[in-house]
Amino acid sequence: MSAGGGTKAIIAALSANLAIAVAKFVAFLFTGSSSMLAESVHSVADSGNQALLLVGGKRAERKRTRAHPFGFGRERYFYAFVVAVVLFTIGALFSLYEGWHKISDPHPVESPQWAFAVLIFAIVAEGFSFRTAIKESRPLKGEHSWFSFIRRAKAPELPVVLLEDLGALLGLIFALFGVSMAVVTGDGVWDGVGTMMIGVLLAAIAVVLALETKSLLIGESAAPEIEERICAALEGAPEVTKVIHMRTLHLGPEELLVAAKIAVEHDDTAAQVAQGIDDAERRIREAVPMARVIYLEPDLYRSDSAPVS
Repeated sequence: MSAGGGTKAIIAALSANLAIAVAKFVAFLFTGSSSMLAESVHSVADSGNQALLLVGGKRAERKRTRAHPFGFGRERYFYAFVVAVVLFTIGALFSLYEGWHKISDPHPVESPQWAFAVLIFAIVAEGFSFRTAIKESRPLKGEHSWFSFIRRAKAPELPVVLLEDLGALLGLIFALFGVSMAVVTGDGVWDGVGTMMIGVLLAAIAVVLALETKSLLIGESAAPEIEERICAALEGAPEVTKVIHMRTLHLGPEELLVAAKIAVEHDDTAAQVAQGIDDAERRIREAVPMARVIYLEPDLYRSDSAPVS
């Protein structure tokens, strides 16, 4: 996985979540709080998710084979989609069930000091993980908003970690709210309410992740500014008079396929056309290094009509 894949952010999140999961589960054993149990499962699910992202990054590095001639770069998208499914099935559904159960049969929170101590510790640890994810994402985000970055990012790991960490912080706040209200009012229903809020939050994040990674799995083109640079590189050659049409496809976060039909002069020889195509490919790779697979088809073009062929 490249540096752009956010390995540092994933490892930071994994380390934080493993420590937090243990602390939360210990707090649940002492308090019996459903919010703490939901948060324990949340952290365990997040830890598994980060492990899946690391596995996906490693498997994506395999060399291309006859059965997979374009390599395995999009395997990172598959594992990111699995993360969304895991977050929903394990995190959200369990939290919703546990919250409903707690509301139906409320019990007071015992030894709440354990819950408060662990939640404060978890907020600090998750804050560190979230800060690392933000720091790693800034160079890729550029001038775009965070929402736009999550929508446009071709490397799925950083958006996944960002949303997971944001969800974890909000979930901790919800758990703190539920436990605090349960202690203040003496009514365990509030603990269940906090748990339900965590479940709804996780479901919402899982849906966003699933939609974004589904789009990447199906296949996304290069960003408009990248396609403009490719067209400029093509049309800057004397042998190419026009880009008739072009298609791009991400084979992985850092690997782009470019297929284009280009107009050439009708009196060019085959050798001149071949040399022009070679030069055009070289210029594309100089302008967009991630364009590693390029197919160019020469054609004749009339300005007043469609291509000749």
